[in-house]
Amino acid sequence: MKIVIPGGTGQVGTILRRALTAGGHDVVVLTRRPARDGEVRWDGETPGPWVAQIDGSDLVVNLAGRSVDCRYTPANLRAMMESRVRSTRVVGEAIAAAARPPRVWLQMSTATVYAHRFDAANDEATGVLGGAEPGVPGYWAYSVEIAKAWEREQERAATPRTRKVGLRTAMVMSPDRGGVFDVLLRLARFGLGGPIAGGAQYVSWIHERDFVRAVEFLAARDDLAGPVNLAAPDPLPQRAFMRVLRQARGIPVGLPATRWMAELGAFALRSDTELLLKSRRVVPGRLLDAGFAFGFGQWPQAAHDLVRRARTGDGS
Repeated sequence: MKIVIPGGTGQVGTILRRALTAGGHDVVVLTRRPARDGEVRWDGETPGPWVAQIDGSDLVVNLAGRSVDCRYTPANLRAMMESRVRSTRVVGEAIAAAARPPRVWLQMSTATVYAHRFDAANDEATGVLGGAEPGVPGYWAYSVEIAKAWEREQERAATPRTRKVGLRTAMVMSPDRGGVFDVLLRLARFGLGGPIAGGAQYVSWIHERDFVRAVEFLAARDDLAGPVNLAAPDPLPQRAFMRVLRQARGIPVGLPATRWMAELGAFALRSDTELLLKSRRVVPGRLLDAGFAFGFGQWPQAAHDLVRRARTGDGS
């Protein structure tokens, strides 16, 4: 297949490109700063010569959008919103104008679209979308609005010959340097892998290999459209999640952190506490109903695999 990945130079795009290329597919990455073979320049906002890559392709996987790994200032939140909505809109316009449009358009979304909750898990049918939940910072609601606007832009696109799927993706875990797992593992190694603000908030995650397999599964299943949760079926409270990670790495103790300590740490890392404190209890209802079999469905199994590969430098 010819597969086009707008915004494919980040962690998730690198994982996907590596796996799909190894599988023999022709992969084209749209990026603002092309530096390798198979990369084509675009600005994520306006049509250009890059639209020729969409015409005649088999699959588009749009991952474009400003990274969430930043301080959630008003300017950064606005950039997150605009980069996601504008890139989705222009991808939709390119597909709509194509003489030979792709059969499938997989659009990145986020598990952040669901409410901050500790009770029932969120699947696609019964999950509660987020908003102004009581007891959480007001700007968390804006993160949910970004997710909703992102999905709404894909839904609005007039692409009748292209099946559209929204990928409500949890944290993708891989041993690659600089990814979320790498950060969590370093925190554990420094003795900081304990409960944060009590650790009751749920962590939803997916192993990189299951993420790739889910993308391939959704591309092949003509009966699946609309939002699909890409998350392992085993979300855990943060305190249990980090305990399992410490055990996999052989680290006996993880110091707890209060909310204000988490704020200081997030400030030092130029990140935001929403990534640490929001309870994302998300399960893959539609994937499981469709018969998808997770290779890494439980966190202990996934954590041991990722730790082993991180220690040996096996990022493949």
